[in-house]
Amino acid sequence: MGAAGNGPSPRGGENTTALLVLEDGRIFRGEAYGATGATFGEAVFTTGMTGYQETLTDPSYHRQIVLQTAPQIGNTGWNTEDDESSSIQVAGYVVRDPARRPSNWRSTGSLEDALRGQRVVGVAGIDTRAAVRHLRERGAMRAGIFSGDALAPDDELVEQVRRSPQMEGADLYGAVTTGESYVVPAAGERRFVVAALDVGIKFNTPRMMAARGIEVHVLPASSTIETIESLRPDGFFLANGPGDPATADGPVALTRQVLERRIPLFGICFGNQLLGRALGRSTYKLRYGHRGINIPVVEHATGRVAITSQNHGFAVAGEAGEEFDTPYGRAQITHTCPNDGCVEGMAGIDFPAFSVQYHPEAAAGPHDAADLFDRFVQLMTDNPVGYAGVAGQRPAGVEPAPYPDPEELPDGDPAAPSATPAAPSAAAAPSAPAAPATQAAPSAPEPDAPPATGSSATAAPAGTAPGGAPSGAASVGSASSAAAAGSAPSAAGAGSSASGAAPAMTAQPSPSAPPSATAAPSVDLYPAAPPASSGAAPIAPHSPEEPRPAGDAGAGTRPGPAAGPDAADHTTRLPVSPAAASAEPGGPAGEPETSRMPAVGRPGTPDPLTAPFSDIEDALRRESGLPGHPAAAGDPGAAADPRAHQGAADPVTGRSGPVDDRPWPPPATDPTDEQARPGQEDH
Repeated sequence: MGAAGNGPSPRGGENTTALLVLEDGRIFRGEAYGATGATFGEAVFTTGMTGYQETLTDPSYHRQIVLQTAPQIGNTGWNTEDDESSSIQVAGYVVRDPARRPSNWRSTGSLEDALRGQRVVGVAGIDTRAAVRHLRERGAMRAGIFSGDALAPDDELVEQVRRSPQMEGADLYGAVTTGESYVVPAAGERRFVVAALDVGIKFNTPRMMAARGIEVHVLPASSTIETIESLRPDGFFLANGPGDPATADGPVALTRQVLERRIPLFGICFGNQLLGRALGRSTYKLRYGHRGINIPVVEHATGRVAITSQNHGFAVAGEAGEEFDTPYGRAQITHTCPNDGCVEGMAGIDFPAFSVQYHPEAAAGPHDAADLFDRFVQLMTDNPVGYAGVAGQRPAGVEPAPYPDPEELPDGDPAAPSATPAAPSAAAAPSAPAAPATQAAPSAPEPDAPPATGSSATAAPAGTAPGGAPSGAASVGSASSAAAAGSAPSAAGAGSSASGAAPAMTAQPSPSAPPSATAAPSVDLYPAAPPASSGAAPIAPHSPEEPRPAGDAGAGTRPGPAAGPDAADHTTRLPVSPAAASAEPGGPAGEPETSRMPAVGRPGTPDPLTAPFSDIEDALRRESGLPGHPAAAGDPGAAADPRAHQGAADPVTGRSGPVDDRPWPPPATDPTDEQARPGQEDH
């Protein structure tokens, strides 16, 4: 399990050492990043070059120490729109080169501030390539990050890691499930109702379904089949989640009951493993898992290859295209990963269910698999068993029955839940003839129908509520619980019951609106030329910012329009701080100390748009009086004595000295290990 950090990462003259300790004795030394202290978890790596905020808040990463293979992390900072859960879920975080300053118009803070604020212990500056290769060769393993007061002799730290629990056999979905049910209303007309079992659901999943007219009831992992039947759903959804699927006996038993009632089912990631177990398949632990946003998957029926987002360390046993018998009819392995043959999807041939091992809702992309939600809609259309199916088959002119809430059922009456789905079950038998009638239902909305009680009629309250659901979700609850919580009377619903037959469902924010709905106004990429201002900072002659005549493209600059008193300057410029007055009369304009960009008009300064990174880094170091790279040793702007600046922070990396990435203790050479290279360091 992960231990909370003791405080913010130290800076200045304090000790900034942090260690990543693996259970096999390998130790990587770096600097503290985020909070300081000790944390434990399974060390895994993810290959995504973007979407680190979605990764950190993904509940599937619960109790894992995540290592980013991309070298630069944190460039876009942290915002309030991209979270996939109510908090950061990882046990620890490992990066190579964290950004010192975020740069993005949506950013509300830095990544390190977010880690520090949520007491997530991290380490930066280690050789992540060596660490990833070590995990690939030896598999994901237990690990710990230690910094600050948690530092101790190496052998003691290794022993602490070995005493931490393993991921195999870990029962973790209960730690990330919602404590109370909540509802994400459909965007527009409600076409279907889906019961989603939260074993680690991400915010974007109900958002994707809501965009397709699905009202999503997100239920705790401990929900019963009676609760699901009382909702009279058109479909059942199994979410992603953390831990070993072999320990999830409760959700597996519930999945079997759903399959017995032939309720259309869709599962992703952990849900694919739950469906596999419900169908009689076994699961196993992968060596180092699939984690990233560029993993290919082959759909065998069509030969189509989708690039997918994945995050799983367990898989379902099976072979590509394999058909097998289940208690509910024939089923088939439909998708596999061409990299290693891992099962990536399955579907029922004789019953309405399918699942995939990857993430079609991936908020950071890719979106190749987003059409799976449309397939789920089609599956519910072809197999009408819920409220939408009954409404589509009722005689013309007959109003549908009010949509029930769990609280409307008589307290202690076991027959009431089973009586509710009786009509849908009867209607589900002739599924093929009923499909056209159900398909026509969405095209004939009923604006005059009485409003549904409870969840479907509840207004979307503002704010964030327990359970961490996203902003805007409707709530379901009894009148007494609504009054106790100080809710508006309208939130209770006309059909609410004070008997307390089911737990009260408190107000939760909803993810029905996509992040772009709350984004700031877009930026015009081709604005009109601004009017001339007498207070503008002067542009130094022959600088990269000076407009040049047509056809005169100086070195390091791009050609601009013809210069003249009436010529409009449309030169694309970086957002550089206004130049301050020069200290020397007639000299070039200086730049404020707060800017990292070299002074634009200074002679010999490389153009930040076209110059190599090494030249820009050397310019930054020269401004701080530090030497550049070895090739610039003869540069007159370099410091005469490099030893005079050993305590100063490098303006490019932000570090005050080299980071020790040497392996310690040295890994023992295994003569049976074909990949071991005696006499060579793992760098």
